[in-house]
Amino acid sequence: MIGGRIKTLRIKKGYSINELSDKAEVSKSYLSYIERGIQENPSLQVLSRIARTLDANLEDLLEENKDEITDLSKLDEEWVSLVKEAIRQGITKEDFAYYLEFIKFKKMKGGKA
Repeated sequence: MIGGRIKTLRIKKGYSINELSDKAEVSKSYLSYIERGIQENPSLQVLSRIARTLDANLEDLLEENKDEITDLSKLDEEWVSLVKEAIRQGITKEDFAYYLEFIKFKKMKGGKA
């Protein structure tokens, strides 16, 4: 949820909702609606102002699972093994990125990945 990510970043910056509202030039009530998930589709202009104020970028706000794995030591052994095997098989970072995009596309179209 975009609102949850904004709230997390706001708190990490030490801003109150009033401070972020003032600095990003977004009304306090609208920002509150975003954070609480009432407004789920804010404009890119608003998100850009909020992101800039929080020293973040749009991707930080839009990526659903960005917060899930920030500490690589928490990856389970199966993931580590899969990555090692991919490297052994000669899969490049570009190949991996291509596969990810393909899977995202396939899921978006309603297919199973």
